[in-house]
Amino acid sequence: MKQLLTLLFATLSLGAFGQGLPVVQLQAGLYKIQAEVASTPKAREIGLMYRNFMPSDDGMLFVFESRAGHCFWMRNTKIPLSIAFIQDDGKIVNIENMKPMTEDHHCPTEAVRYALEMNQGWFTKKGIGAGQTISGLPR
Repeated sequence: MKQLLTLLFATLSLGAFGQGLPVVQLQAGLYKIQAEVASTPKAREIGLMYRNFMPSDDGMLFVFESRAGHCFWMRNTKIPLSIAFIQDDGKIVNIENMKPMTEDHHCPTEAVRYALEMNQGWFTKKGIGAGQTISGLPR
């Protein structure tokens, strides 16, 4: 039984950190977030595709070289997500909910360099919205 639980935990952990990406700790109000950092074109392209699970306070931070209207979709992404588009100073511009396995475009309302994907509803449950700040962003 202990081996089965160990295997289950390892499998769930791989679901959250499957690409071997660097991890950064972010802060949204009172809440800490463990976020994988997708900062290369390949890592950003794959994102959270094919994963079945993500722990409640984990996420993926997308970092781009320059500010622009970086849009996202949910191709091959099984987990319902919410995405916060974030300016260089950490201010959230807008948050969108995204349905799994769709190709609808979700875009920022202003040019941004960061986007943070969390389980759908995470920002709402924590009372985090546009105008608030995410700290700990890599430069």
